[in-house]
Amino acid sequence: MKDYINVIGAGLAGSEAAYQIAKRGIKVKLYEMKPVKFSPAHSNSNFAEIVCSNSFKSNLLTNACGLLKEELRRLDSLLIKIADETAVPAGQALAVDREEFAKKVTENLKNNLNIEIINKEVVSKYDETIANKNQKANLAQGENKKLNNTIAQDQSSKMEKNSAQRNENIEETEPIFFEDLINEDAITIIATGPLTSDSLSIGIKKLTGENDLHFYDAAAPIIEKDSIDFNIAFYGDRYEQEKKKDETLEEWHNRISEYNKTNVASGSNINMKSNGIDKLISGSAEKKDTNSYINLPMNKEEYENFVQELINAEVVTLHDFEKGEIFEGCMPVEVMAKRGIDTLRFGPLKPVGFDDPRTGKRPYAVVQLRQDNLRGILYNMVGFQTNLKYGEQKRVFSMIPGLNNAEFVKYGVMHRNTFINSPELLDNTYNLKKKTNIYFAGQITGVEGYVESISSGMVASLNAIKQFNDANKKLLKSATLSKLENKENVNNKIKEYKFTKSDRETIEEITFSKETMIGALADYISTPKENFQPMNANFGILPPLEGEKIKDKKKRYESLSNRALEKLEQLDENVNI
Repeated sequence: MKDYINVIGAGLAGSEAAYQIAKRGIKVKLYEMKPVKFSPAHSNSNFAEIVCSNSFKSNLLTNACGLLKEELRRLDSLLIKIADETAVPAGQALAVDREEFAKKVTENLKNNLNIEIINKEVVSKYDETIANKNQKANLAQGENKKLNNTIAQDQSSKMEKNSAQRNENIEETEPIFFEDLINEDAITIIATGPLTSDSLSIGIKKLTGENDLHFYDAAAPIIEKDSIDFNIAFYGDRYEQEKKKDETLEEWHNRISEYNKTNVASGSNINMKSNGIDKLISGSAEKKDTNSYINLPMNKEEYENFVQELINAEVVTLHDFEKGEIFEGCMPVEVMAKRGIDTLRFGPLKPVGFDDPRTGKRPYAVVQLRQDNLRGILYNMVGFQTNLKYGEQKRVFSMIPGLNNAEFVKYGVMHRNTFINSPELLDNTYNLKKKTNIYFAGQITGVEGYVESISSGMVASLNAIKQFNDANKKLLKSATLSKLENKENVNNKIKEYKFTKSDRETIEEITFSKETMIGALADYISTPKENFQPMNANFGILPPLEGEKIKDKKKRYESLSNRALEKLEQLDENVNI
């Protein structure tokens, strides 16, 4: 067996897996094709690049993703730790400066002496395009060897140098084959994400025997804050911003005026007119964590005109491989709008919990913008993942009150996401049932979301570590019993070892209780079901509480979270392997 573990892909799951393995003193070979090659949706050469929203969702334990993050914090998750370190104001949510987040993850892994980073694309031998290129490279290498053999011993050092350089160039172009990495003599974690390259997808399809499955994912536009019209827009979090029952109109205006004073960029002046009350708000560069959303109110006419233009706007023509099922959790806003005139008002544009400072009344609809970077100069459009053409995004989204002159620094994009049929292929440790030295992790398994991907990387890596250590212990014990005192003989036995299914069955797996969110997700993706679809963290996948049913939702979620964290504590002995 190899004295290292392979990790293919340095996204969220792969980066977490590599860290967990390396911190336990095991060598890691981390394969990442960036910056040599980028997927259609990626542009940052750093690891753990965040493509869609910059939010890791709520931090509250009454939220399923909040519970999942807390479980990961207690397991020393590197990525959650860095997310906390690079957090930007987002109310009760954990949102990050995506550039700083990716940069810190990359620096941490590159500085780890147990991690060897290979920046090359992993390809499949079954990819005809790669096979043809490799054949040409072999022919070129053969010709080069013939040339070397004809060189006389007394040729100049310059000729020798040129020859060596030609050999070096050929070696650099030799591909890394997926099939070589998944041999039985090495443990490999496949964390290539929802945008796995075409060539590697061929290899994975050959490995799993499954047809590819695709679903849609989309990124929302990002806007410069200075281009937002704050004569219309206002700061505030849902339910906190609206007028309280016991507040007078003047008390409410004073309170929300203070909100804006601490959030509007220096030099901005906002006139608020409501029931004859005129208020001039002078800007300040200071920010408050509790006021991290910018809200854009719409009346009925504005909303219905917007929806009409949205559903009739031109969209990007999809490739054949992208024409499939749409995952509800990341649905394009124009697709949602086509489901009915009020669909958006009861979804991402719901006005509940807000009052328009200009009227003192609840708007007909509200578009929310969430802070996207630490400096607070960029904001993304919440729930506005889209497949509209860029020109149409500018035209239609500029119809939203407050965005008439908006500067879009990044338009929304649609991209393919691929996931395997995990319930048929994986167990609840993300281990491939038919080839037990292989693990999958990340969104390719069907977990949906940033934190969920990190969670799968955690579980897969802990079990890969356990399998690696147990195999080494078994071999050393066997060598001792057979009195193989020669160290070289022992090392040879270890090198020759092949992982088998029967060996895997004798290893005690690290399985997380279904009552934890980590365990519930692992259980969901490994439980056979007729129509497998990606899944976010949610309380619905946890087993119900025993005893009398708690009617209050918040208290019920608190009880589920407390139970989950208690169950997690029981894993400490196995997790600290």
